Amino acid sequence: MSVIVKRVENDFELQGILDLQQANLRVNIDADTAASQGFLTAEYTLAFLKAMNDVSPSIIAKDGDEVVGYALVATKKVRDGHDLMADLFSVIDTKTYKGQLLKEVNYVVVGQLCVGEGYRGQGLVKRLYDHFRDCLSSQYEYLITDVAQANTRSLNAHLKSGFQVIDTLVYAGIGWDIVIWDWRN
Repeated sequence: MSVIVKRVENDFELQGILDLQQANLRVNIDADTAASQGFLTAEYTLAFLKAMNDVSPSIIAKDGDEVVGYALVATKKVRDGHDLMADLFSVIDTKTYKGQLLKEVNYVVVGQLCVGEGYRGQGLVKRLYDHFRDCLSSQYEYLITDVAQANTRSLNAHLKSGFQVIDTLVYAGIGWDIVIWDWRN
């Protein structure tokens, strides 16, 4: 079956995101897998995913009925729904890009990105991000997120998809790169 990329339409798809998230959380995988395949740090509840989706549906990749990848759409309206999300938005708001304070710009955040095992290395990150851009670039100037510096696979996938590193931060002893995709170009 071929993988389709689309926006979330129902609670079943949100549950699919949650299931994929649980399978790839850093606390649920071994160190070798985390180092070679990447990992997720933030754990979200179904209620938070629903709140995010009510504002702007996330982007998913599906193989049949199974969610095999996702890129969560996080807007400023949901920034305070999760501590890590609130912290990320607060940090982004202090940064400048091309001489402009990001707090004063209309941007959207990737709340989390994941591609399931067995679907990695097939260009799915780029497909998710291209769909993200196609759906949201008329409303936002930039797509921004952070990537754990230890998660080199994720950073490389972001850079390949059009992002660039604009700054770094340390949170809970972990180094993070803040990456931005300028949709105005």
